[in-house]
Amino acid sequence: MQRLLTLLASLIILVPGSAQKIWISGAVEDSISHNPLAGVIVTVVNDTARVITNQYGLFRIAVPSQDATLLFQHSKYFPKQLSAGAYSRMLVQMNAQEDPAEDAVKKAKAIARERSSNGSNPNYGNALMGTRAFFDETYGTLYENKFIAAETQIPSLFAVDVDRAAYSNIRRFVKLKERIPANAVRIEEMVNYFHYSYPLPPVGQTLAIYSNYATCPWAEDHRLLQIAVRGKSVNLDSLPPSNLVFLIDVSGSMAMPNKLPLLQAAFRILVNNLRSNDHVAIVAYAGVPGVILPSTPGSAKSKILNAIDYLSAGGATAGEAAIKLAYQIAEENFIKEGNNRVILATDGDFNVGQTSDHDMEQLILGKKETGVLLTCLGFGMKNYKDSKLETLSSKGNGNFAYIDNLEEASKIFAREFGSTLFTVARDVQADVVFNPRTVKSYRLIGYENKVIKDDDSASQIGGGIIGAGHCAVAIYEIVPQKGLMPADSMLAAVHLAYRETTDTTIKRLFYKVPDIFTTFQQSSDDFRFASAVALMGMLLRKSGYKGSGSCDMVMDIARRSLGDDPGGYRREFITLLKDLKKSKNLEK
Repeated sequence: MQRLLTLLASLIILVPGSAQKIWISGAVEDSISHNPLAGVIVTVVNDTARVITNQYGLFRIAVPSQDATLLFQHSKYFPKQLSAGAYSRMLVQMNAQEDPAEDAVKKAKAIARERSSNGSNPNYGNALMGTRAFFDETYGTLYENKFIAAETQIPSLFAVDVDRAAYSNIRRFVKLKERIPANAVRIEEMVNYFHYSYPLPPVGQTLAIYSNYATCPWAEDHRLLQIAVRGKSVNLDSLPPSNLVFLIDVSGSMAMPNKLPLLQAAFRILVNNLRSNDHVAIVAYAGVPGVILPSTPGSAKSKILNAIDYLSAGGATAGEAAIKLAYQIAEENFIKEGNNRVILATDGDFNVGQTSDHDMEQLILGKKETGVLLTCLGFGMKNYKDSKLETLSSKGNGNFAYIDNLEEASKIFAREFGSTLFTVARDVQADVVFNPRTVKSYRLIGYENKVIKDDDSASQIGGGIIGAGHCAVAIYEIVPQKGLMPADSMLAAVHLAYRETTDTTIKRLFYKVPDIFTTFQQSSDDFRFASAVALMGMLLRKSGYKGSGSCDMVMDIARRSLGDDPGGYRREFITLLKDLKKSKNLEK
């Protein structure tokens, strides 16, 4: 009966009499927790149109013109009015009305949390070898890179990618006023969350390498080297057709408002950006995986959206079988010269079949050569398995993001649609060799779990992926040799190896880093801002290499290096830093 009513509603929408109206769709969320808000009454001011948000906080309403004003009302939230303007999709945040009783409960919980943090925390300890647990979350153990003497001629070899999950996950901890697990802090993912304006590669070239060298603000005798790898940009109209398989976790652990409902809202944003030549299949899994939607053209958006909206959570989590089925469907619908990708959305809490991080690594390594790429999207808290998703993405030619709110979903699937879903280079590895005549020792900041060691076999060595227009930044802290060096001496040599998306041939780029440096104050906004983010990461990790660095130093550098800030993410970083200064996560 419900499906019949849905079909009737769809037919009513197609009636010619409504053709002149403008349809507005969107999502409503709590301004603090960013949880979807169901039951919000949405009305058009001075009009009879009225709808109520569904359990996922989603709504769709017809307005008479772009000048119309929408009114959002909920018994527990302050009403809000917004102009429809030129938007066809809206993200609306509502402020809760304070309930004295609830406020007292929140304060009591905060005091208890503070007392617990000052003593031993029963929720923090070893969960598995190689992982750390926070509550029931797991993170791969990281050991900071040390300084290496350049005279050893040991190359610094690491996988280059632009995973960004750590930054949005850290933001989640900050907003919840929780302590941040040190192993959740992957500095390179924090640095690469932001946009940098390094030039695109020359026409006909897939990647380009750039460098900047300056003094180090937290160690006056040291210097900082930034190496940037920029991927070519691809016009959205000329992007190859996509064969996507949405692999969606609907197990019982996904029943929370910030998991499946947020996941569904995120995928709705992605679906609205699909083209008619794109295809989507949906596999949902709990105890047993099943095909919810066979491969369907992007023009059938209503059909895809309905399949997403009718998902519900319950049961165990058979991640191994689900991944196998998703890859099977992707291979059956493989588009030669196209973008073939599985998009896994889960909290990573697999508990049926092969479940360990090692099992997942072996499974995904077997799928790597199918030509199907992988995008991992993490959701939720308390039982979030970051270590498992990070393993899957790093070993399976994949990228990795954590979605903590609808704004992040919009960033990934709308503002950065091309770079998130379209890869221009895979198996990207950087091999950096420092000149001992100019460099005494060096340390790679971050990338700890992406360093490739000598004993890694060829079959296990994995490079990263670079999306269309993406810029991956790596930062080295350098101890220079004392004494004067020739002005034209080389600081380091960068050897970059990669494969293009549809080609198995290894291509190489070579770049000489000149030993020419400037003062930190005279360096570019991009250089200084990336350095501020890296320093914040070191402070969060309580790093022994932070030198004289402090949160005040991070704040000062960041404020002076906002530069071009598309999306306002650098300014959001300032706000996040203010909240961190009030917490016990950053050393004063």
